[in-house]
Amino acid sequence: MDTGTHLVIGLGLAGLAHIDPIVAQDSTLAAAVLVGTVAGSQIPDIDTVLRMKGNAAYIRNHRGRSHSLPLLALWTLLLTAAIAAIFPGIDLLHVVLWTAVAVGFHVFTDLFNTYGTQALRPFSERWVGWNIIHIFDPFIFFAHLVAIILWSVNAFPPATLFPLLYGIIALYYIWRTIVHSVLERRLGKQDPLHRDGDRYILIPTVHLNAWNVVKQRTDGTYALGELRSGALRWIDEVKCDDHPAVDASKSNSDAAALLYYSSYACAELREHSWGYEVRWADVRYRHRKNYPFVAVVHLDKQLRELDSYVGWVNETRLGKKLRVDLY
Repeated sequence: MDTGTHLVIGLGLAGLAHIDPIVAQDSTLAAAVLVGTVAGSQIPDIDTVLRMKGNAAYIRNHRGRSHSLPLLALWTLLLTAAIAAIFPGIDLLHVVLWTAVAVGFHVFTDLFNTYGTQALRPFSERWVGWNIIHIFDPFIFFAHLVAIILWSVNAFPPATLFPLLYGIIALYYIWRTIVHSVLERRLGKQDPLHRDGDRYILIPTVHLNAWNVVKQRTDGTYALGELRSGALRWIDEVKCDDHPAVDASKSNSDAAALLYYSSYACAELREHSWGYEVRWADVRYRHRKNYPFVAVVHLDKQLRELDSYVGWVNETRLGKKLRVDLY
């Protein structure tokens, strides 16, 4: 989920902690738990600091080890130790419990997005993303926001308000999971161009009745479509280029980062007077007729690297990142 949603979830879990009578009766402990749930809801994304090492390091590692099983325990222990120093003498058992809930809930919600996590580490480096909830879900965000406002003005006691909120959120997740499963299974039957072996991926958007569709064909090409209110419409075709320059680009660190993260990267080759431009794009992320999540590698005629970039871009920004006039 996005940072704002993780924040309101952290606050919501602090409210939910009031179902614990020990927390509800001790304002100091409640404050410590609030610190734990808010910090715990954010700390797995501390790997954002990897941007300082460059986009390749960030893309290769974001939601990787920081969201793994061993790190869930480590984050909880580190935050509990920090909170114990700030609030000496408090009951740490309750702080550990609610901080662990916040850290775990962060990773759990991220699993439902398309970006996914490596939550199965150290057993597997596979990226797990269930494509069920958009990275920003208006219902989840605003349901939390309303509950937090009602709590802040003492309209309802938190021990009543937040169990109700999370009961509704749980039902929402179950409903979205069922809808996603049913709609994805129907895609092959809805598609008049369906062929045996075609694989469909249904991707959420911020709109409840709107989904993006990726069809991966057995020949390695992709079809991109939209599912709006149950109606399927194909809007683009992507054919992956095959060329020695494409193979050479795979050893570039920027391209390797994207290929490590994504199983849906497709290469487009453009030939220029100075050499070749290989553009790897993750076809799951289509926006306004473009594919903004890319790794671009420039090679000369002898397939030697000239420049490269990986990240989220538009054409104007990409032109500033890669200065072909310098070749």
